[in-house]
Amino acid sequence: MIIFKHKKDVLAKIETLKKCGATIGFVPTMGALHQGHLSLINEASAICSVVVCSIFVNPTQFNNPQDFEKYPNTIEKDIELLLTTNCAILYLPDVNDIYDGDVSNLKHYALGAIEQVYDGVSRPGHFQGVCNVVERLFKVVVPYHAYFGLKDYQQCMVIKKLVEIIKWQHQLQLHFCATLRESDGLAMSSRNMRLTSEQRSIAPTIFEILTFIKENIEIGDTSIITTKAKNSLLEKGFVPDYVDIADALTLQPLANWDGNQKIVCVVAAFLGDIRLIDNMVLN
Repeated sequence: MIIFKHKKDVLAKIETLKKCGATIGFVPTMGALHQGHLSLINEASAICSVVVCSIFVNPTQFNNPQDFEKYPNTIEKDIELLLTTNCAILYLPDVNDIYDGDVSNLKHYALGAIEQVYDGVSRPGHFQGVCNVVERLFKVVVPYHAYFGLKDYQQCMVIKKLVEIIKWQHQLQLHFCATLRESDGLAMSSRNMRLTSEQRSIAPTIFEILTFIKENIEIGDTSIITTKAKNSLLEKGFVPDYVDIADALTLQPLANWDGNQKIVCVVAAFLGDIRLIDNMVLN
C-alpha cells in the first residue's frame, strides 16, 4: 500500500494506473476504521483492480465543533488494518490539501427535499459539508466505482444527488453496501468506541426497535408504531432525535402507508452526548 498526503501525487499516480488499464475503486472514510469499512474495501476489490481509500476527518460537515474535536483519531491502527486488505493507495490529506487553505469558500449544492428532513434539519449544513468534501475527493481520485455504507442512509441519497448535480452519473458507479452489525445487532460505527460500557450494553436497543417495527408495521397511520418506538428509547435512557417511517427512494416522511410503497425506518438518538443513527428498509 502506498500512502500519499498530497492530491497532486494521487492524481499523477491514478493517471499512470489508468493508462495501464486499471479500474479504480474508491472508499472514502473519516478513519477510526472498523470491519464495516473493510467490507467496503473487499466489495471494491472484487471488481476493481486498484482500490483507493481516503482518511480525512472533514471539519465542514460538523455543525457541532465539540463533536469534531471528539471524533476518534486512530490513524496508526487504521493503517495496520488497511495493510490486511487489498487497499493499494491510501490518500491521507490535511485540511489545506483538500480545501486549498480556505474552508470558508464553500460551494452550495441544490440538494432539494433530501436536505430538508432528518439529519438535514438536525445538523444544519452537514450535508453541504459532505458534498464539498466528496466532490473534492472524487476529483482527486477520479474513480470508476465508489463505495458507501447504508448505515448512513440519508447520506447515500445525498451522494446520489451530488453525482447528478456534478453530472458524473455516466462516469461513476455508486455502490451502497449493507450495514455491518456487531453480534448483538449494533450497527458498526466509529462513534461506538466513545460509548461507555454501560452505554454499549444499551446501544443495541436501536436495532431491537428497528426489528420490532419491521415485524409489526401495519397499513395506515405510521405514527402509532413510531411513537411506541420513541417511548421505548426513552425508557432505556436514550434521547430520541427522530424515529420515522419514510419513502425509501425519496426519504420523505410517510404519515400513512398503503402497504405497497417501499419504506425505510430511520432513527437517530443520543446516549449521553453520543449521537447514534441507524435504519432498516422495512419491505
